[in-house]
Amino acid sequence: MPPLPSPAADSIAAANARYWRSNVRLTLILLALWAFVGLGCGVLFADWLNQFHLGGFPLGFWFAQQGSILGFLLLILVYSLGMGRLDRRHRREVERLQQQAGGGQ
Repeated sequence: MPPLPSPAADSIAAANARYWRSNVRLTLILLALWAFVGLGCGVLFADWLNQFHLGGFPLGFWFAQQGSILGFLLLILVYSLGMGRLDRRHRREVERLQQQAGGGQ
């Protein structure tokens, strides 16, 4: 029979599950925003946005040509910062759980 998992292993597994759930949630939110900016503002809502102007160009045209690219770069920055924060938080949590498991033995 395989050994039963320890409470520390269960806690670390739960921390890993929370980490991946947060990772997927951040990714899905940013993908939805990317679709909205790239497809929504650049294509689907372009006619409505063209009533507004940015730098002398209709806003729908601007989103299709420049805004989608700038939005994508901004989403990359947000993803990088968000994942760095999530990784640091997860690392601290796992280290704390490992210390608790080592101290309890």
